[in-house]
Amino acid sequence: MHLSKIIKRFRVDKPGKFRLSSIDPGDTCGLDLDKDELRERIAKDVKRLSERQEVLYAQDRWAVLMIIQAMDAAGKDGIVQHVMSGVNPQGVEVHSFKAPSPQELEHDFLWRPAQRLPERGRIGIFNRSYYEETLVVRVHPEFLDKQKLPAGLAGKDIWNERFKSIRAFERHLARNGTKVLKFHLRMSKEEQRQRFLDRLDQPAKRWKFNMADVAERARWDEYMEVYEEMIRETATEEAPWYVIPADNKGFARLLVAAVLDDALDDLDLQFPKVANSPELQKVRQALLDEGMPKKVAKKKLVVKKPAE
Repeated sequence: MHLSKIIKRFRVDKPGKFRLSSIDPGDTCGLDLDKDELRERIAKDVKRLSERQEVLYAQDRWAVLMIIQAMDAAGKDGIVQHVMSGVNPQGVEVHSFKAPSPQELEHDFLWRPAQRLPERGRIGIFNRSYYEETLVVRVHPEFLDKQKLPAGLAGKDIWNERFKSIRAFERHLARNGTKVLKFHLRMSKEEQRQRFLDRLDQPAKRWKFNMADVAERARWDEYMEVYEEMIRETATEEAPWYVIPADNKGFARLLVAAVLDDALDDLDLQFPKVANSPELQKVRQALLDEGMPKKVAKKKLVVKKPAE
């Protein structure tokens, strides 16, 4: 099956009927490729992405925003590292959203990401994002108290209000030339357990482990509920969600690269057309003259007087 057909299976086009349980985290759609084959396929996609990103940068009209949301150890960093490995770093901006700073808490929850949106011609990647405000903050309502909302604005309707704000925000981005692509890396609880053990067993990976990750793991079912509602409420035509099976890291990276590749195709990118003007011809001749031997260049400048 062609990758373009495969990625359509994981795009949420009917959010009202979407169920997170319908996506098998271990699904590879029959693409049982070994590591070397996956690496080769990803390398080809990265090469194609690099070529298209160059045109995106040169055209300087569109921006692309990739949002990656997932549970801990689902492979967010690996997606950024491998999928964007061959792209010109001048054209990519990556932002990882941690706990908000005191300054950020003095603003509304969309102020922080608005400061980090990609410029035209660039690809922006949010490793976690403003969606944390409907995930972690919802599972931990005590975090909401730190946001200093006026009395009456933090009631039972706050999550619906935030979903409305997010839909409007992303619609605004789309209307102004930012292509929004959202990815949820769907990992199984057992796979997360194995990856946590791997981090603990390997000294080079142990630094990634955080004791808070274990506490969040204990609330797995709560997170699955809020993830499902978040996707159902914010999957739109302008800013679609792709729920990517992520137990197989290589397959997940292949799918994300394919989605980005297809999205850049849809933008109908072209290099700017620059006419070969007289000014450019003069510059070209001057550069050619610089490469001539000095005697030849001087001889060329001699103007013979007409015979008397």
